[in-house]
Amino acid sequence: MPKPYPAEFRDDVVRVARKREPGVTIEQIAKDFGVHPMTLQKWMRRAEIDDGAKPGQTRTEAAELREARKRIRLLEQEVEVLR
Repeated sequence: MPKPYPAEFRDDVVRVARKREPGVTIEQIAKDFGVHPMTLQKWMRRAEIDDGAKPGQTRTEAAELREARKRIRLLEQEVEVLR
C-alpha cells in the first residue's frame, strides 16, 4: 500500500488549487505536484467538509469517534472480566 502524503503537503496542494488562476485546471496542479487528479479532488472535497462548506463528518469528528469506540471496546472487555 502506498505511503500516505503528509498532511502539510495535502493542505498546501489544496490551498494552491483553491487559489489557482482562471484557466488553470485541477489536472495541471495535480501534475505539477506529482499526484493523481482524483486524489487532489478527494483532498479538496475533504477540505470543504472540514471547513464546514459541505455536509459530512470532519477529520476531527472521525478521530473522536474512533477514540470513543476504542474506549467503549476496552470498557466492555473490563466488564466481561468483572462478571
